[in-house]
Amino acid sequence: MAWENDLTPIGAGDWKREFAAHLLERTGFGGTPEEIDALAAMGPARAVARLVRFEGADASSLPPFDHSGVHDPGIEPFPPSRPAVTDLAKEKGEALGIKVKAGGNRRLQPIVDKFFYWLRASVLETNRVAYWWANRMLSSPRPLEEKMALFWHGHFASNEAKVRDYRKLLGQLELFQKQGTGNFRDLTVAVAQGPAMLSFLDAGVNVKGASNENFAREIMELFTMGVGHYTEKDIREAARAFTGWNYVDLKFVVNREQHDDSEKTFLGRAGRFDGVEIIDIIMQQPATAGFIAGKIYRYFVRQDLSPQLQAQLGTVLRENKYEITPLLEKIFLSRDFYSDTSVGTRIQSPVELAIATYKKLGLTSVPGVPDFNLVTGALGQQLFQPPTVAGWAQGQAWITPGLLLERANFARDVLFTDISFLPPDRYTGGGEIRRVAERLRQGMDITAATKDDAKIDTAQSNMNADRDEDFNTRYGSFRGSQLAVERVKPIPRETPRLKLSEMVLEAKLANTTQTVDYLIGRFMRVAPGDEVRGRLVTFLNGELGTSDISVAQTYMEQPLRMTLHLIMSQPEYQLA
Repeated sequence: MAWENDLTPIGAGDWKREFAAHLLERTGFGGTPEEIDALAAMGPARAVARLVRFEGADASSLPPFDHSGVHDPGIEPFPPSRPAVTDLAKEKGEALGIKVKAGGNRRLQPIVDKFFYWLRASVLETNRVAYWWANRMLSSPRPLEEKMALFWHGHFASNEAKVRDYRKLLGQLELFQKQGTGNFRDLTVAVAQGPAMLSFLDAGVNVKGASNENFAREIMELFTMGVGHYTEKDIREAARAFTGWNYVDLKFVVNREQHDDSEKTFLGRAGRFDGVEIIDIIMQQPATAGFIAGKIYRYFVRQDLSPQLQAQLGTVLRENKYEITPLLEKIFLSRDFYSDTSVGTRIQSPVELAIATYKKLGLTSVPGVPDFNLVTGALGQQLFQPPTVAGWAQGQAWITPGLLLERANFARDVLFTDISFLPPDRYTGGGEIRRVAERLRQGMDITAATKDDAKIDTAQSNMNADRDEDFNTRYGSFRGSQLAVERVKPIPRETPRLKLSEMVLEAKLANTTQTVDYLIGRFMRVAPGDEVRGRLVTFLNGELGTSDISVAQTYMEQPLRMTLHLIMSQPEYQLA
């Protein structure tokens, strides 16, 4: 089919169920047979309108994030380090909303405990936000809303390790969900003024007379134009325009005394520009529309993109004044999107793989076992933890021999419950925290329990219990983690409720050949070769002791899961 690079809309006569399944894979996270059939019946124009413009897709019943109530306004502004918080406490007599003790031992300990409490509580609450988002990906009637949010999360990347405030990351995510298919210029301004990005790219140290170039560089290199379309001088001038941009708690502010209001020369234009004007000048550059359109195309279609096609897509975006929806419609209705070079050629990211697996299994919520964050993290993509400001690499970067094995292990853990599972949000910290906890249980005092070498007997420890120290950092880490676990709501730990036997019986499958073909068709967009298919049928025959489903229906659940594990372990299962 010679449709490659052809943006002509696909005709209604060319529409088929396979294309509906492909559209659901790319605009969301796949679908059940029933969802695919419903989309196939709509025809291409209605199907794309349903998914891109959300026609007839009411998402108002989706629950908002359920906060644990862990944030205390007294901790703002949160200090950058433990030394910073103790120095502040010594200077001011209080920090994080806690006064220094007037006397006694470890006078600063409550403040140090609070510092580590927030570090741990923010991580745990961020993990809960990830679960909340994963459930939206799985159940939302607007899957593209979440798929675009995932795209922007990797494009405007910021991570919890640097931001250290789940509320800022949640606010950025909600921005992506609300404006992800809207106007790119408006989204860029909103992200630039959001506390997550301001924190992540060090807005607080970008001040008049000592500008910090982090954000100015990244907005051009990674967020809008790409390398080669600006100079080092343009970066310096743009950085001056963004001086004074900062936040107070969750509110964007401009500190006028820190803003450089003098004239700048940026991309050939001169003026007393501020940050918004810099963004507007960037949007006027020919390279910007092509860069963004090309990145969106590579995310939704395929990595291989000719300069000619990228230029066409850039024109679509620019002529629509950076509205994303018309570009998405152009892509998803095009013959190119349904060409042989596009269908079944995209390697799923870890998050996409997990959500698509749950959806095709017919689950209505993300299970707590296996842990979603641990699974996707082991596969290379934990939400709210992108490795750099460039986000995650795509395509073949998701697959190595080790990661392919981990993907098979994920399939095993979904199909066969891990009875040794320990919830990471309840068993907090690393070896050092566990070591301190055990020593305290043995009766050691705080100082002895937190020593590198704790070879001191309990009796001697108790005799020396009253130590003269301002604070104990290791105990603060231990106690802060305890407090965080007490206050952060636990992630529900239900296991997947799988009923493959019912699935097979409802499909009225008579024999193992039909069953294997059904499982391949339901779970894979790219079928394995005839040899692999034959081995799967032979395997299921051997496990059932028959090829007749009616004979084996009372005991076939385990063999079906074993067969599905083999299917989900195939290289083709990674493709969408």
